[in-house]
Amino acid sequence: MLPEGCLAHSISYTTPVDACRLRLVASSVRVIADSDAVWERFLPSDYQQLISRAVPDDQGLLHYMLASASKKEFYIFLCDQPLVIDNGALSFSLDKPTAKKCFMIAASELQITWGDSPLYWSWKSDPESRFTKVIELMDVCWFEICGKIDTSLLSPDTAYTTFLVYKASGDLSGFKDQPIEISVGISGEDSMNRIVYLDHSVEVQRGTTTLPRRRGLFHRFRAKQQRPQAAVSQVAENRYPVIRKDGWLEVELAEYYNKDLENTELEISLREVKKLNWKRGLVIQGIEIRPKVVT
Repeated sequence: MLPEGCLAHSISYTTPVDACRLRLVASSVRVIADSDAVWERFLPSDYQQLISRAVPDDQGLLHYMLASASKKEFYIFLCDQPLVIDNGALSFSLDKPTAKKCFMIAASELQITWGDSPLYWSWKSDPESRFTKVIELMDVCWFEICGKIDTSLLSPDTAYTTFLVYKASGDLSGFKDQPIEISVGISGEDSMNRIVYLDHSVEVQRGTTTLPRRRGLFHRFRAKQQRPQAAVSQVAENRYPVIRKDGWLEVELAEYYNKDLENTELEISLREVKKLNWKRGLVIQGIEIRPKVVT
């Protein structure tokens, strides 16, 4: 009985998941729940600015999507297709269930000790990476990586989790049972510190079975993750790498809560500078920051 505009305005204050559920109520509600008026509100207020910073290779596709796609289709596009922005320094996408912004800092933007020396680190292209270049660890004893991102880019009032995204080359060594110290926080303030392990011999296959498409837009988020029982205790601590859907490994670093209208730099660092054993064989794509999954 509500006017369409009133109902669309109400739905726009829910979440993308709620909108998809509400569209099942009735055909008349489905039209409203799928409308541009609803899905425009789910897009970040600065999405136009962010997509204007996309690399030239993506500009043509973006112009086509903006001209021909509905706002819901464009929303799904930004969830499923990370955009490389700022000349390859970052990638930007949306978290499908929450509409929060996600970013990955490219390896080229990380501060890596001895990263400019081909004797210790080597830059190369990788067709499986979203960025043009990744960096491979050749041989170091002093392992230290730091990344920074402007917190004004992140969604306000949002709990984020940071991840190192990488894979192992054929001669990975030096990381078995080797604790890596993690620090995540604002410079000059208290940081979250913890220990993780990068050795992929204890990696755990994340359950990412894709259900039939007819089950709905958000089916994969409802599926329970299945993990080998032997690794449950390791995964519970989130200290070991798991396999992503794109085939890369990721290890959870630490969490960060982004306050409303905060405008400073978030610093993320990994280091092993105590044992100083020689390490090699990591191929690093970047550091990803995405909303914390609430279970």
